[in-house]
Amino acid sequence: MRFAAQGPADRHAYIATRRFTPYAPRLYGIAVRYRPPHIVGIMISKLFKSRTASKTSTSVVPEGQRVYAVGDIHGCVELLDELIALIDADDAQRGPAETTLIFLGDIVDRGPASAAVIDRLIDLSKTRGTVRFLLGNHEEIFLGALDGEPKALRLFCRIGGRETILSYGMDATEYERLDYEELVHRLAELVPQEHRAFISAFEDMIVIGDYAFVHAGVRPDAPLDRQRSSDLRWIRDPFLEHRNKLEKTIVHGHTMTDEVEHRNHRIGVDTGAYASGKLTALGLEGGDVWHLQTNGSDRSNPALEHPAR
Repeated sequence: MRFAAQGPADRHAYIATRRFTPYAPRLYGIAVRYRPPHIVGIMISKLFKSRTASKTSTSVVPEGQRVYAVGDIHGCVELLDELIALIDADDAQRGPAETTLIFLGDIVDRGPASAAVIDRLIDLSKTRGTVRFLLGNHEEIFLGALDGEPKALRLFCRIGGRETILSYGMDATEYERLDYEELVHRLAELVPQEHRAFISAFEDMIVIGDYAFVHAGVRPDAPLDRQRSSDLRWIRDPFLEHRNKLEKTIVHGHTMTDEVEHRNHRIGVDTGAYASGKLTALGLEGGDVWHLQTNGSDRSNPALEHPAR
């Protein structure tokens, strides 16, 4: 795609116009190449290999409820299909309960099949019980790009939006040829209104029992009912480096770690699916905590150490 060289000033200018905090992505300029994992058939034996033993937590969900919180998908539709099969088998094996699926945001960008991921999730929301979605920073930027906001479009193209655009049927040659104004018009033609309306309805925070589910985290010095949406989608260090308990245990994505990260005040579930091949769901029932995970194909990918956020 044809565009002038951009620098950090563009990112900060966009953040200012959207009332974001300084905790927007740190763009390291590292190119990340998607490496799809080897996908094999889903079998019961694989379920048990991919499921951790339950841990006991002081935080609980209400009696009779079961929750699965899915980390950042980032355009990896094969991993999504694999994880949903694991969740379905696990849910059936555990017996009757009121089951809620929560997707923690960042369903688009970086991976090769964002359009297909959105189609799958729309179908999922129509065909099963309670399915809820949180708005990630990548969805916010995507919506801004669809609205034709110039700074949003530039940032979108720098943090994995190229892969999202190509997933809607544009070829790479056309993408490289278009300028930003032309790209806005093509996006309007390519992205179905159903996709846009679906993402626009995503939530900022979901509270169930002793848990609060958000995309990125919360500001530790503010009560949950006073959080800013920009923090819920962008915050990192003030939340991640906090060490004391909060009013709820926060379940979040946004910050990639090699494995599920348990801390006093939070559980991080973004295991870098697009780079590692590991898409994770956290399971919660009563005081039990466990996770399901697809098989990783590249545990040493440097994107996990220095993510282009």
